[in-house]
Order: sequence, then structure tokens, then C-alpha cells
Amino acid sequence: MKRLKIGVLASGGGTNLQSIIDRSLDGSLLGDIVVVISNNSCAMALERARKHGIDALHISAVTEGSDEGVDMRITREMRSRGVDLVVLAGYMKMIGTELLKAYPGKIINIHPALLPKFGGKDMYGMRVHTAVIAAGEKESGPTVHIVDNQFDHGPILSQEKVPVLPDDTPETLQKRVLEREHAILPGTINKIAEEWKS
Repeated sequence: MKRLKIGVLASGGGTNLQSIIDRSLDGSLLGDIVVVISNNSCAMALERARKHGIDALHISAVTEGSDEGVDMRITREMRSRGVDLVVLAGYMKMIGTELLKAYPGKIINIHPALLPKFGGKDMYGMRVHTAVIAAGEKESGPTVHIVDNQFDHGPILSQEKVPVLPDDTPETLQKRVLEREHAILPGTINKIAEEWKS
């Protein structure tokens, strides 16, 4: 079966990126990461990519001069490597129209809450878990969805529920949700690979 060529966009530590890399290396992922791009030159995600010999690029308005330039460069880098699937793994920027046009229905994102709840422009990182606890929710968990032109929007591909415990802090909830993120993201990529197999 054809293995997917995956391009990853990440802004921070890259633990979800690492979960994909690890499964690609052990053969349980039906794909290989061919490039990692970050808007943050200091992102740990870039270091993780370099450590495994994966092309690691810093592309931002600093390097390209504008958001439009960023969009065009990312699209060019993905296309030049024959990327089949674009994965957002903690990427904190809105995806541009060129990339969306180049990869319709082929860009996915992972979000640390049960969308459509607790999504949107300012809902990222610890803010999500703080909001979940403040709202008195009984459960949370990661969502993988197809990316469109709105934050945390687009068809949901998979979700996994995690109980919110009475004594949870944002930090303890984040840790449990993150464990599930590391399983659900590679699992969803494999489902996509199965559906797209030629």
C-alpha cells in the first residue's frame, strides 16, 4: 500500500509530532513525515525533526515579509515534496487560502477539547483546559478534524473522551488529554491512509 507523505506544521514543543515520528519509525504508521514547518524559529518541533533527519523549516512573516508570503511558501514547500496530507500539530496560525486550495480536505488539525465546544481563535494550550474545568464539564478529550478557513472548524474525523475528575487542575487534565492525543492523531492518519489507498 502507498505510504502517505506527510507535512507537519507546528509552533511549539512538538510532542504530537514526536508521536507520529515514533510510529512512522516503528512501522505502525502508514506514512512518513517529509517536512516539518514552524512559524517559531525556536520551536522544539524543529529540533525533533532535525534529530530524525527530517527537513525542518522556519517559515513566518519574519522570513517571508507577509502572511500571504508565508502561505505561498508553505504551499510551495509541501507541493515540492509531494506531500499527500498536511497535519497541524499545535500550529498557532490560521491556514492561508493557497494551502487550503492546494490541499482541499487534506489538512487535519488536533485540538485538545471535544469540538465544537471550547474551540476558536483564543482557545489553545492551557486556556482550553482552564475553560473546560471552569465550565464544570464532566468530560473532555482530543478532536481531530479537517481544516477549513475558520479556527477549530471543519468536519470532525475522530474524538476520544477523557473524564474530568473533581480534583483536576488544568495541568492534570492537560496531561491526560495529551496522552490520548498521542494515540488518536496517528490512528486518524492511518484511517485516512486506508481510505486513500490505491
